[in-house]
Amino acid sequence: MDLIQDYEQQYAVLTAEITAQIGRLGVSPAGERTKLISDIDRQLEESQELLEQIGLEIRDVPAANRSGYTSRLNCYQAEWKRLQQEFTNAKATRPKGTAGYSAAESDEFDEIGIQEDQKRRLLDNSERLERTGNHLKDSYRVVLETEQIGTQVLQDLSDQRETIQRARGRLRETDAELGRSSRLLNSMMMRAMRDKIVLIAVAVALFLVLFLSIYFSVSD
Repeated sequence: MDLIQDYEQQYAVLTAEITAQIGRLGVSPAGERTKLISDIDRQLEESQELLEQIGLEIRDVPAANRSGYTSRLNCYQAEWKRLQQEFTNAKATRPKGTAGYSAAESDEFDEIGIQEDQKRRLLDNSERLERTGNHLKDSYRVVLETEQIGTQVLQDLSDQRETIQRARGRLRETDAELGRSSRLLNSMMMRAMRDKIVLIAVAVALFLVLFLSIYFSVSD
């Protein structure tokens, strides 16, 4: 989880820089555009690699916590596609002062058009940076909540394990008590059977003695 969070922070910083450079691309002279385009291409590739690394790390996250990370990754991927589209549009926009604009038109818009365009792009960049920061805060909050939930789940599992162990101990004690009770009951039944046999024997003996006494009395 810590590694995913590091990747997310790197991605947020990188996309903020890409956003700022895309804003500069529309107002940069032709000589600087080539370097800016090369830098943005490289940064887009790096940010895509970061998203791939996040996706690989999410595979190792427990299934119970994976959905939150997957949702954030989908947001990052949508943001990356938007940046790529903005970059494509910015590359297609012809900067002022190049072919297609006369020198008079360039001079006319240098003081007004470019300034207004720069203000608009700076505002757009500020809004994007704010959204990126909000996404990062939300992601960090989700990570903290997920960590708290995971800790609570682990605590619950530990408590349940202790409960099961105590139940097993009580079950073993109950089995031992049942074994002792069964042996005691068998012993009582054996004694009862012996007592019953003795009583029967005594009764038979008394009956014989009585019968013999009557027989001899009658014979005399």
